[in-house]
Amino acid sequence: MPTVTLSWLNQASEADFVAAIGFVLEGSPHFAARAWASRPFASVEQLSAALWEEVARATEAEQLALIRAHPDLAGKAAIAGELTEDSRREQSSAGLDRLTPEQFATFTRLNAAYREKFGFPFIICVREHTRESILTSFATRLAHDPTEERATALAEIGKIARLRLFGVVRAPKEEGSA
Repeated sequence: MPTVTLSWLNQASEADFVAAIGFVLEGSPHFAARAWASRPFASVEQLSAALWEEVARATEAEQLALIRAHPDLAGKAAIAGELTEDSRREQSSAGLDRLTPEQFATFTRLNAAYREKFGFPFIICVREHTRESILTSFATRLAHDPTEERATALAEIGKIARLRLFGVVRAPKEEGSA
């Protein structure tokens, strides 16, 4: 994904703004469209906060749709090569594209148990984890109640979105550098 400057985003049309950063919330570019109205942003942090405010203001159904837009970890979409480029890169960073058959079976079992209990995929900011810590998190989070786990899933999406956003938007002090 090419980088853009904050000043460019502050002047961009809604369509260009969404095209540039709509991907940060997986499958949910409408949140970027809503945040566009809050321009101008003084910092990437302020832009990140504006995106998250839109998620926080969303209805429960919209939040669940955002959660459900994420793929399972090491799941069918990964096997079929149907992940977004960002999801593929993120899952690869934790070695989820290099699982042994036994590890793959464990992820498949945990994904199914989690989805059965909560009705959405297990989401974790994999760039902050290893395969082992992801498995530990699965075990911990399967013990959560649905309300607690929905909040945890959204918090993890917030981490993912923030990392994606900071990976593509250059802050004002960085705009002069190539």
